[in-house]
Amino acid sequence: MKNQFILAVLSVSAFQLLIGSPNPELRVSVDDREIHSVPGGPVVSYADVLDQATPSVVAVYTSRIVANEARQPIPEILRQFGFRAPDNGAGDAAPRERRQQLGVGSGVIVSEDGYIITNHHVVQGIRGRQADEIRVQLSDGVEYNAELVGSDEKTDVAVLKIEAEGALPTIKLADSEKLRVGDVVFAIGNPLDVGLTATQGIVSAIGRDSYGILGPGAYENFIQTDAAINLGNSGGALIDAWGRLIGINTAIVSRSGGSIGIGFAIPMNMVLNIARNLISSGGVPRGMLGLFPTNLDRDLADAFGLETTKGALVNQVQQDSPAGRAGIQHGDIITKVDTIEIDSAQQLRLRVSQMLPGREVTITLIRQGETMQVPVTLGSLDGTAYNNYQEGRDTIRGMLLREIDAELRDEFSIPEDIQGVLVEQVEAASPFAGKLERLMVIIEVNGEAVNAPEAVEDFFKEGMNRLYVWAEGQKRFIVLRL
Repeated sequence: MKNQFILAVLSVSAFQLLIGSPNPELRVSVDDREIHSVPGGPVVSYADVLDQATPSVVAVYTSRIVANEARQPIPEILRQFGFRAPDNGAGDAAPRERRQQLGVGSGVIVSEDGYIITNHHVVQGIRGRQADEIRVQLSDGVEYNAELVGSDEKTDVAVLKIEAEGALPTIKLADSEKLRVGDVVFAIGNPLDVGLTATQGIVSAIGRDSYGILGPGAYENFIQTDAAINLGNSGGALIDAWGRLIGINTAIVSRSGGSIGIGFAIPMNMVLNIARNLISSGGVPRGMLGLFPTNLDRDLADAFGLETTKGALVNQVQQDSPAGRAGIQHGDIITKVDTIEIDSAQQLRLRVSQMLPGREVTITLIRQGETMQVPVTLGSLDGTAYNNYQEGRDTIRGMLLREIDAELRDEFSIPEDIQGVLVEQVEAASPFAGKLERLMVIIEVNGEAVNAPEAVEDFFKEGMNRLYVWAEGQKRFIVLRL
């Protein structure tokens, strides 16, 4: 029997040798050379480009300091059965402080001595809650506490500063005015806090300025890209195929919250202008013409005898403003500021806002079919004509307000029993834009009746304000936060 078993085993082994193994050895061809571009050949890898750029991209963490709630005493009857009060780390002493993370984003080191550019909304934390602490983590894992040098809500740009012992890795900057649709780009950042990540795409469009992404009164001039941008990428780098910084990733259009290929970045030229002002003065001085422009549609262009809809139509000129003193009138179509072509009202606002107050510019405009040039010395959006009310002026925080007289009642059909101040115009840059509208009547401010523009200013306060207004035949309350 034993001999028969041995014979059977030998027979099976011999059969396997004849037919071969059911799992033959895996034989593959391995090429362990790194991917690199061949002169004259196609680009097969951007690894070298990303190796140069990624060390300058950082993760930005914001947090606030909150107090732990004091431990609640446990009822005596439960204590007798051995139950203990939950330990929140505070013990029986006074509540301890702890760090509560507000948000996570990205930033880009632009100078060896530690200046970092990111987004305003990154350093403000969730829902605008002010951050008590900002931490920056470099690509090698080293962390620093960062100082907020300055932040500009209207462009969503912020500047941080860290102190390191040696020179920090920086990135080269490109001239974003030379971007073209179709240029290859990479978005680098810390999406969803998974770590440093790069995605590829192209420049899908430039000069996106009318989406209202940053809210009323903001200044937008976005680069649009299909490179994947997700939550946490905000403040990170958009680089070109040479590894140069061309923009700061800021926002996406998405119904799901994830990337669908429509991302926006602030152009580097605009970012650099804002950053330099924040570093030098902590704020952003902005030029002002003192007029209310609107876009031309085809009907308006035809009515003004124009062949194109390019330009900005002047709807109204503020009294005693730079534009008013220079002789600019409603009905003028502005086509240039100095040598810069103006295609829209949004572009006019953007270009003028990037110029320093006090600068003299040449406005090219069309008036009744005639092209003319008008010199204007720019005012300041932070000056009297925008922020402050002064005696004899009716411009309050970007609004034109007028006392209601018989002529206004007839013109706008305001009932006799409606007493207050008429909102004649609201500039897009005003903090009231989106809440107050043209031809509203402000009846009360914080419970106080108003009948003159200066009374409106007097009753406003920091924080929440309650306005009682009349519009379109109905009275209602509006809440404004200053």
